[in-house]
Amino acid sequence: MGSELLRSSSGRSQKWLRKKAKKSEPSSPAEVSDSEPEEYQSHSFVTSRDIKSSGLTHELRVFVGTWNVGGKSPVGSLAADLDEWLNLKNSVDIYVLGFQEVVPLKTMTVIGLEDYTDARKWNLLIGKTLNNKVGCVWLTPTMNSPIISDDYEYAKPSNSRGQSRFRRSTTPQRERMKTLHGGEQGGNPAYKLMASKKMVGIFISVWMKRDIIRKYRVSNVKAFPVACGIMGCLGNKGAVSVSMSIDGTSFCFITAHLASGQKKGDELRRNQQVGEIFKRTAFPRLPQEFDDPLPPTITGHDRIFWFGDLNYRLCMDDDKARELIRKKKWKELQKFDQLKKEQQRGVFQGWKEGDIEFAPTYKYSVELGNRYTGDKHAPFNPNTGEKRRTPAWCDRIMWFGKGIQQLNYVRGESKFSDHRPVSALFTTEVDVLGPANSKTVALSKFLTSMNLSRFDTPQGQSTTSKRTLLSLIKAETEESASETLDNTQNRS
Repeated sequence: MGSELLRSSSGRSQKWLRKKAKKSEPSSPAEVSDSEPEEYQSHSFVTSRDIKSSGLTHELRVFVGTWNVGGKSPVGSLAADLDEWLNLKNSVDIYVLGFQEVVPLKTMTVIGLEDYTDARKWNLLIGKTLNNKVGCVWLTPTMNSPIISDDYEYAKPSNSRGQSRFRRSTTPQRERMKTLHGGEQGGNPAYKLMASKKMVGIFISVWMKRDIIRKYRVSNVKAFPVACGIMGCLGNKGAVSVSMSIDGTSFCFITAHLASGQKKGDELRRNQQVGEIFKRTAFPRLPQEFDDPLPPTITGHDRIFWFGDLNYRLCMDDDKARELIRKKKWKELQKFDQLKKEQQRGVFQGWKEGDIEFAPTYKYSVELGNRYTGDKHAPFNPNTGEKRRTPAWCDRIMWFGKGIQQLNYVRGESKFSDHRPVSALFTTEVDVLGPANSKTVALSKFLTSMNLSRFDTPQGQSTTSKRTLLSLIKAETEESASETLDNTQNRS
């Protein structure tokens, strides 16, 4: 009886906080500190809903990268290529990496069951590259990370709420660290894997600096795939999107692989797929989130980044294109860029892209490395079977929304596949919310985790004390939230 009452009291307190909010800061199990006890790591944390924006904005540095890896599995020798692509000499708060063709687009990989082996390998390599560069030992992301993905094993629900937990390794942590890092031992990684999702060959991996996770409230991390390939429903083409909130600002990252082909009319298929991705992407809501103004669609977010192998081509004679490339006349070449032409017709209307000051990223000869396929000046090799393709800027990065500034837009020079990787570095504004109500958080943990049986009400005792407990909870919450907001406003 008593335990049911306190659970009900806790639930009513949370609803009361939500209704009080004029500007919601959604709570989510998306991030918890590694120092939290394990029993709290899969629970939603209650934060005060009447804490409004502090009126302050901070800037974050966001790296966005896209790479079609041609169906090749990552190998250790790629570390140097990743070093160059990720531009690790610059300080970055968030890395958002989109890949295409992480598996060969063969019949069985398209229509068969998902195989996450290569996605795991990419995450392992990325994690080691990011964290080893800053001198931090990196642990496998399956330990405690809130990864929104099918890439990693989940244990069966083990509590009454039906919440899933990540399966923990039975190997001692010290031994795991020795295995992963050649005997090295050390502290927490500097970068943490926040989201990872794969659909056939399309794969997104989002990493965030641990300092940023501690400084801001990162919540509502969700992923959603849209397949629009063969027959309009298979995942050889389409997009995978990740949504998240950082304090008072919502972000959406979309990595896409659109229809290939350089024949006239192929751009219409690409345009159609773009429309399908916008139309069908719908981030799921949990029942407890229905009172929150979370953006369920791509366009509902404050800051949006779209990147990938978009496959838009150069509409011009092949020989003329190669001549302009040799002369590095990028402005002249862009006059024939199909994506820019389609934007003028309404596709990606209002979206921005930085100046392209680099050579087309597709299609390179895997055999010759630094030459485009079909190059007349290259030695003829009848065994390669490579098709002649007019070079094009297939790999692109665009953005939409206020408060975003692009710092650079470059390509990498890895010869791993027939595409060159592309990256862009941005600064983006984040609306800072007032400090979280720590008393509310602590009280929520206390109510949901303690042994409540000792609070059972003896027979015949009045229920007034129960109602008094609930009213004290509400009063304490309201008073503390009000004081916190006043202090924040006075400081600003």
